Amino acid sequence: MFPAGRSFRGSRGACFAQILMRNLPVKSGLTEPYEPPFTPSPFDDSRKDVFDQQEKSTVKPAAAIKPKVLSKTMIDKYMRGETHAVTLLHQLAQILQFSLEMKETVTTGNIPGLYFAFCVVIDGVEYKTGMGITKKDARLKAAQFALQDLLPTLDSTTSVLPDASGVPPPLPVKEEPSISNTYPARAIHERKNSVNLQIPHAVRDQLAKLMNSHLEFSACAGTTAAFIIQTSSGCEVVALGTGNFNTKESASSSGRIVHDSHAVVTARRSLMRFLYRHLLMFFSKTANLTEKSIFQQNSNSGLLSLKSGITFHLYVNQLPKGAAQIPSKLRLNPLSISAWQVNNEISLHLSVEGKVFSVFSSGFDHSASKVVSMSTTDKITQWQVLGYQGALLSHFIEPIYVQSILIGDSYSSDIRGMEISVSQRVEGITSQLPMFYCMMRPHIGLVPSVATNGSDSGQLTHGINWSEGDSSVEVVDGLEGKTIEESPFKSGPALASRLCKAAMLHRFKLVAKEAQRQDLLATSSYREAKRMAKPYQEAKNVLRAYLLQQGFGSWLVKLSVSDNFSM
Repeated sequence: MFPAGRSFRGSRGACFAQILMRNLPVKSGLTEPYEPPFTPSPFDDSRKDVFDQQEKSTVKPAAAIKPKVLSKTMIDKYMRGETHAVTLLHQLAQILQFSLEMKETVTTGNIPGLYFAFCVVIDGVEYKTGMGITKKDARLKAAQFALQDLLPTLDSTTSVLPDASGVPPPLPVKEEPSISNTYPARAIHERKNSVNLQIPHAVRDQLAKLMNSHLEFSACAGTTAAFIIQTSSGCEVVALGTGNFNTKESASSSGRIVHDSHAVVTARRSLMRFLYRHLLMFFSKTANLTEKSIFQQNSNSGLLSLKSGITFHLYVNQLPKGAAQIPSKLRLNPLSISAWQVNNEISLHLSVEGKVFSVFSSGFDHSASKVVSMSTTDKITQWQVLGYQGALLSHFIEPIYVQSILIGDSYSSDIRGMEISVSQRVEGITSQLPMFYCMMRPHIGLVPSVATNGSDSGQLTHGINWSEGDSSVEVVDGLEGKTIEESPFKSGPALASRLCKAAMLHRFKLVAKEAQRQDLLATSSYREAKRMAKPYQEAKNVLRAYLLQQGFGSWLVKLSVSDNFSM
């Protein structure tokens, strides 16, 4: 949320030209640009691998493709102890063509003695830190940790060994018509990922359950987002939100107004309530509740981490507003439009009362707006670097990332804008971030929509929120930033939402008390509690400086008055 009259212009850099070059057709003699994975229609029942996770590979003309099969020998040698872990990682990097980095970092926790620390970074994803009394030992341990996670995901029947020219194999399935057919086919290998099929079903079931109990608010489900937790027992929706507006109210100094009620933002704040609930379970004196918590103690960091085998996923039934919705013409024929327009489309965006504007746009009337926020796409970009837990929760837990973002938009057949916005814009940032933070590249795919747009114009500004453990939904008027009178759940006569900042500060204090964190209990304001999360604030500053340096514009700073409140 930002004041009116603020300048929204940022600097442009060379990054736009680089992004543009990645989207040009392949020409003989030139380095291959970025090409999108083949994306079939989400409703084609003849393609059961529609939602499969895709692996990256280099773009080459289809005519030059000569497939070879990855030998299982090298992995077997490693398992028998005949191949060094670091050696195997480099071999896999060459064969599967992913970027590999051995990043030296710092030791964590109160570990006595002199230790070195390294972590493996694959395509921007940072793996567990390995430590040793020598750098060689630390690198080996880091490689072993990375392989523990990497090898189970490899399927020797679909992994391939390129020939001498580096040409990857063709698609294992028949290619169907797509708007990307103007380019040479990108060689990809799809691995069956049943999670992509389970998630829409789980969201549909949970949404139907909530709406059947409150049919009068069914029109609010037109724009839906949900967070799903995956465990060994399956997928479960733990947080859900709907909505499509920013508040028209001015900045609140009490923390009791919800300024951004877009579905993804609402679902994310509902996820934070879920995380607070499980922190209270962990810090409780009851062994049964502690066991049920999704968290475990990390002896190295002093923070809590997710238990092994637990991952999060994000579902949205519409492409988020902002750069994710860049028009197809910008990618199909980039030379036919001005560089200025390209800059505007893939830059950071501002959101005000349901509309979005590039930070470079001169068409935005600053004086006509009271409250402005960053676009939903930009917020997702930020969360994939800083984590979805936010500053307050980072006092207790390591960053929480989602492994996949699934788009259930029946009107979209192209997710390339989402790939560019969430992943490409922040490529290369991981090495600059503090410990535990990284650029988590999610799998992004299309799945069937689970909700249709509502027709009740009287509820267009309303949004619902729910998280696991709630007895009923809360309905918030997005333009007012408060709970409506008819809401099944109301926190009190003031109609402050359970998602507002004041409510989050209250939960933060409860957890600080249970965790016996006197330093946190002594904080005088919401703003101070956030500022005390030093690693998080450092990561945030690195991210915003990086986006500005790469030419995507300035991330606007919130008014300090909006966070300068206390309980």
